[in-house]
Amino acid sequence: MELLGTVEAGRPLLVVAVRLEADHLGTDLPVLITGMGKVNAALGLGATLGAGPRPSEVINLGTAGGLRPGVSGTHVVGTVMQHDLDGDVLFKLTGEVTGPPLLVGDPAGPVLATGDAFINDDAARDALARDASLVDMEGYAVAAAAQQFGVPVRLVKHVSDDAGAGAAKSWRDSVADCSRLLGAWLAEHR
Repeated sequence: MELLGTVEAGRPLLVVAVRLEADHLGTDLPVLITGMGKVNAALGLGATLGAGPRPSEVINLGTAGGLRPGVSGTHVVGTVMQHDLDGDVLFKLTGEVTGPPLLVGDPAGPVLATGDAFINDDAARDALARDASLVDMEGYAVAAAAQQFGVPVRLVKHVSDDAGAGAAKSWRDSVADCSRLLGAWLAEHR
């Protein structure tokens, strides 16, 4: 985890997974780089919010895989879910709902599936596409941590790849452009 800048009350906190996603944001706002995956994102943001002061909102900017044909560009997520948590089985075992989908924006907005796996095969992509249009590795954890601390959250994802067989190479080749485009989104919507 690395915090660039200082968190201040009344100003947004930007959260990204890796420095490559932050390199071209072009902002004076503080940027928290959590590391990849749900655990790193939850621990990093939780520790930062717990240390205070509280930002006006958390904006998670990052890349995502597109799960359906034609999904491209920058998206503000409506709902985020975990694709690697078997909530149905856990409910049967305990009678309690664990890790339900979280509403983080317009209910009609895109659904983001978060999990601790880089999706880079067609079968996994097609299975996830039944429930979501985007996939990432940190969004759910960022949303859950922000909501736990009562801080509004926006998840903004730019499609870097199609979550298929060539996704890893596509991500490496496109992450800098994605960072620039997320920076442009931020300049317009902050």
